[in-house]
Amino acid sequence: MSDTEVKGLLMVQMEVAPEDVAELDAWYWEEHIPERLACPGFLSARRFQMADGSPKFVALYELDGIGALETSEYRHVIENSTARTKAVGRMATITRVEYVELHDPAPQGEPAAP
Repeated sequence: MSDTEVKGLLMVQMEVAPEDVAELDAWYWEEHIPERLACPGFLSARRFQMADGSPKFVALYELDGIGALETSEYRHVIENSTARTKAVGRMATITRVEYVELHDPAPQGEPAAP
């Protein structure tokens, strides 16, 4: 993850048919991730593909706090989905999970608190 202290994490798992993977990838890189990173509180976005099994894809978004998901900018993006975003939503099975950090990270070189 980034060097910035993370206070929240958004995890989105997605499964799509093999014939839709190219469109999912293009949408993520060309539209979805740039939209999210333009919103206040979104620090980074990373995508992963499962080596074997399902769901095939996961995206992790570092947030400066869970409140990043309540900003007017983020709400605007959610409430004004593009036609492409709506199409991806119809072709994918999506699971979204929000996490908040349990404790402050330990200083470097010191063990984390239990």
